[in-house]
Amino acid sequence: MNLPNKLTILRTILIPFFLVALLCDENYGGFIPFGNWVALAIFAIASITDMLDGMIARKYNLVTNFGKFMDPLADKLLVCSAMIAFIELERIPCWIVIIIIAREFIISGFRLVASDNGIVIAAGIWGKIKTAEQMVMLCILIADFGNVFPTIANGIHLFENILIYVALILTLISLFDYLLHNKGVLAENNK
Repeated sequence: MNLPNKLTILRTILIPFFLVALLCDENYGGFIPFGNWVALAIFAIASITDMLDGMIARKYNLVTNFGKFMDPLADKLLVCSAMIAFIELERIPCWIVIIIIAREFIISGFRLVASDNGIVIAAGIWGKIKTAEQMVMLCILIADFGNVFPTIANGIHLFENILIYVALILTLISLFDYLLHNKGVLAENNK
């Protein structure tokens, strides 16, 4: 169990603590004062472990099958958990979260087919932009600045909604880009 894998496991373990802090925030009728700030700190730590585990694994040649499997799974669990929690908190429409999660399932399935054919598919630029924008969006939603600055809450909520729809658009662009550039994977599998 090397350091990158330990960081991946830590990220997975942090998810329930993140969800409890977020969903039990006193602003949403919960019992945790400043729960959203606790959730933001946990989310930030989890996101940093994501960046670190990949850098360390590549730099020191510590790439393992466990890491290849668990790292993207931990990432998806963290992001999808946050988005599903925001459905509960009525901050993101359910249909948008379904599209975003469906994209993740489609890409994961595509990668599995490619892997069976000995093909490694790297993340594209649109996927990286999508991921970065989603992380920014989630951090801003977690911070819930509308409760911090109630006099400008309408402007803040408008900005949050813009970020949500930009995430949706980038999700669709990255999906179509991914499918377009890797359509040969399915054709390869049908031979």
